[in-house]
Amino acid sequence: QVQLEESGGGLVQAGGSLRLSCAASGRTGSSYAMGWFRQAPGKEREFVGYISWSGGNTYYADSVKGRFTISRDYAKNTVYLQMNSLKFEDTAVYYCASELRFSRVVDSSSWTYWGQGTQVTVSS
Repeated sequence: QVQLEESGGGLVQAGGSLRLSCAASGRTGSSYAMGWFRQAPGKEREFVGYISWSGGNTYYADSVKGRFTISRDYAKNTVYLQMNSLKFEDTAVYYCASELRFSRVVDSSSWTYWGQGTQVTVSS
């Protein structure tokens, strides 16, 4: 079992920045790929980005490419989502996920473990 806990959400003005953290515990996720998803009210959960177990590969949704960056700190068993140039449409609950069961990283069903989510609200 892996437990994931997100933090760092909050209210920010459009154009601002936030950094989300996802701390892993239990059977730690240092050897697993990690993903970020988000879900806005009334919408399905959507893929934001992914980082490989080695940290050498990242992949982002087109909607956040160039603005968001995922990194990981193995010593802290933590993955980060740096969000810059935030837009109103980035408002959502952000979730981290761990352990890919299937290769299609953009599908939420491919991931085994999930955090409880952290709210990000961008004011226009």
